[in-house]
Amino acid sequence: VCVCVCGACVSVCELRKLSWSGIPRQVRPITWKLLSGYLPANAERRDSVLQRKRQEYFGFIQQYYDSRNDEHHQDTYRQIHIDIPRMSPESLVLQPKVTEIFERILFIWAIRHPASGYVQGINDLVTPFFVVYVFEYIEEEVENFDVSSLKEEALRNIEADSFWCMSKLLDGIQDNYTFAQPGIQRKVKALEELVSRIDESVHRHMQQYEVEYLQFAFRWMNNLLMRELPLRCTIRLWDTYQAEPEGFSHFHLYVCAAFLVRWRKEILEERDFQGLMILLQNLPTMHWGNEEVSVLLAEAYRLKFAFADAPNHYKR
Repeated sequence: VCVCVCGACVSVCELRKLSWSGIPRQVRPITWKLLSGYLPANAERRDSVLQRKRQEYFGFIQQYYDSRNDEHHQDTYRQIHIDIPRMSPESLVLQPKVTEIFERILFIWAIRHPASGYVQGINDLVTPFFVVYVFEYIEEEVENFDVSSLKEEALRNIEADSFWCMSKLLDGIQDNYTFAQPGIQRKVKALEELVSRIDESVHRHMQQYEVEYLQFAFRWMNNLLMRELPLRCTIRLWDTYQAEPEGFSHFHLYVCAAFLVRWRKEILEERDFQGLMILLQNLPTMHWGNEEVSVLLAEAYRLKFAFADAPNHYKR
């Protein structure tokens, strides 16, 4: 990956192949920007594109941000303001400087996407980009770092880059967040059908105790598993999602199926609705690292290979 991103003109196709199995930390920021389509493959054009996009974002701030107190927009801003302190890692998002940045990113995105506006869940999607782009400027772990000690220019760059890359991600899954969230409803249904095919015991066990997939998997789709995994695992997962065509919109379904079946032993041991729900909403991934994520992704890829090209396999 390091060699690939340093060339005068990157082959994005080659970069996807190299990134699928994980991206080294030192080149992750530039690689994510290339894979998302935010940065052009041609190295000579990158500085001018970055400068233009960063200026454009801060133009939006000047144009729209004062309207957050208008009657028309104050509910949106209030909800964002309430949601940010509930995010993780708390040591990061509770820093006043970070809170301000997240509020601006989310408010501007909502104003520019009236079809969905702001919906809870979108707030979580800023964090991986923000954390990865802070890595361009620091060596230590970001959770214990005082973000306000960064230079103002660095903070502005991180903010604008996070906004644009989150926007690119959301372009592919916006129907997850439009009225009644039809994208999520569809994906949860597809997950149920897929699990019924790949592990009938787990599926029947859930049916027996009247566990509806929507009761636990809505969050898996709405937050892209971010509430189920440590942040380091989400970042590693997103390496692959950005390398995989339709990673966030399509491959994520197979990751969710692999993730559910990964806990089959624990699921089958639970003998009532309450026990199952407590388990499914508190899966023990606290100590997970790259190895567990790699196993999960390999299984998801196997499922995709088996079912994606033959969707009738998991249709009843």
